Amino acid sequence: MMLKTGIPKLDELLGGGVPAGKSLLFFTQPGIEGDVFGMQTLYNALTGGLRAAYVLTMSPPYEFFESMRELGWEVSDTEHHLLVIDGYSKLIGMDSKAKYVVDDPYNIENFDAAVRSVLEESDALFFSSLSDLMDMCGEVKTLESVRAWLKLAAEKGVPVVANFTAWPYDAETLEGIKEAFNAVVKIAGIAERIIIGQYYSVTKADWVEAEEKALLFKVVRPGGVRAYIPKILVTGPYNAGKSTFVGALSKRAVSVDRFGTTVALDHGYVDYKGVVAEVFGTPGQERFDPLLKWLGGESMGVFLVVDSTDAESFPRARKMLEMTRASGLPCVVVANKQDLPGALSPEEIRKQMRLEEDVPVIPAVATERKGVFEAFETLVERIMGI
Repeated sequence: MMLKTGIPKLDELLGGGVPAGKSLLFFTQPGIEGDVFGMQTLYNALTGGLRAAYVLTMSPPYEFFESMRELGWEVSDTEHHLLVIDGYSKLIGMDSKAKYVVDDPYNIENFDAAVRSVLEESDALFFSSLSDLMDMCGEVKTLESVRAWLKLAAEKGVPVVANFTAWPYDAETLEGIKEAFNAVVKIAGIAERIIIGQYYSVTKADWVEAEEKALLFKVVRPGGVRAYIPKILVTGPYNAGKSTFVGALSKRAVSVDRFGTTVALDHGYVDYKGVVAEVFGTPGQERFDPLLKWLGGESMGVFLVVDSTDAESFPRARKMLEMTRASGLPCVVVANKQDLPGALSPEEIRKQMRLEEDVPVIPAVATERKGVFEAFETLVERIMGI
């Protein structure tokens, strides 16, 4: 059995997911919304028909179910194979209807008894927050118990997934918790004076050759964790269909035009197959070339949209491509207007534009949304390198 996380690109980096008996730790920098990673993996397990146990230490069960609903995930312990170990309610003197209730959350032995019991009837074990457990029961005792639970789960072939926030614990504790797990996914922020972005990377996984690649992400409600590309440039000659392409690709798009001609930027927001992206389209006239160079320097990838029926515009398109690829950006050429008479094939466009073999040319009809998402998936794969 392979436990899939359902998190965009992560399962690919893990070689398909978490194997039976293996363990995965989401090791999160304080201030980053990392707990969603564990919740999303739990939801994916439940909807896949697995019996899952969830050790809850961050909130009472009703708040946990509400948080799942906010993310668009309707789960319950009655309709799904979910066993909740309530390690929170007794902290605030609240009654609980959970099957397993920890009477003394400050005593690690109370958690130990519940965990050992659910391992007998579960296909996967989840911890909402091992750092909360440490705060209640102590770093040393918690780490000892975690090691014992992981050993027992491995013997029973039960995969384990846990969230952990890297508060300023002892260095031995931070290293010890990472060493205890078979795989670690680091979740952190890109910061200057404030956190301006979030990323995750697989720092180890003993069942696959882990590639420590940093992938940007965004948490959306509803939806959960999405791979995130903050800026993709859409460019091309005048009248190639850039605004139409941006509009066809986007859930919402804004275009500033005058008499039907774009005189400022097109902006679109894409949410497709677990990836969200911001796309920016530039006007095709030469007077906007300084803007093209500036945007190209800040983008992560480029769509070059060309009119397949207008070979005379290809030299201009080639020049625009050279300007945007000065920094080696991944690029996809969108051969638009394939439905019109005289449209050249992608192969003919490649030849006439003298494009390198590593530049994909995707046929498209943006007015009918044909080929636009194929082009998007192709560029995303090239940006992420997976």
